[in-house]
Amino acid sequence: MKLYGYWRSSASYRTRIALHLKGLAFEYMPVHLVRDGGEQKQANYTELNPVGLVPTLIDGDLVLNQSLAIIEYLDAKHPQARLIPADPAQAAIVRSLALDMAAELQPITNLRVLQYLTGTLGVADEARLTWIHHWVATTFAAFEKRLAQFAGTYCVGDTVTLADVCLVPQVYNAKRFQVDLTPYPRLMGVYERLQSLAAFQQAQPEAQPDAEA
Repeated sequence: MKLYGYWRSSASYRTRIALHLKGLAFEYMPVHLVRDGGEQKQANYTELNPVGLVPTLIDGDLVLNQSLAIIEYLDAKHPQARLIPADPAQAAIVRSLALDMAAELQPITNLRVLQYLTGTLGVADEARLTWIHHWVATTFAAFEKRLAQFAGTYCVGDTVTLADVCLVPQVYNAKRFQVDLTPYPRLMGVYERLQSLAAFQQAQPEAQPDAEA
């Protein structure tokens, strides 16, 4: 398999976590999202992914984008270290928590949205940071309450699931933007326990070959 991604992309990060949790070998293909106007916009990449986003996974003749679709595919094809429970109710809980991070928070704090805010709309850097802090706090406060109902060692009980895979990259981003995380002790407890696992360490942005200082 080949994974096209960017070291600091949240969607790439969660896909790497899933691959490492399942012990799957893959070739990492860096796509720099800033250099030369963004390599994801170049023709050789948009032929693979017309949306011009990362990640893209190639498995034989199959070309997939959208990280959650990729992870669900991997979970179905390689059910070891299952990330989505077989029980329908538990699966729905896991997916709902995962979507809190991957569908509600990440899209409005990702690179192209922030570039549009500051570049096209002329939003000042201070206002951009206020935007990020607002949406992280809104999402994390609700997530903290949900963890009171569902969490054990990890987001849902004591097994790593898709919810955990989606949580960690968003905490990483929040730390980058110096969001105060003290109001979320359950969330941060889960995050710290996940960070001790080898698969999460291997997937960390700074551990990737295209990482920058």
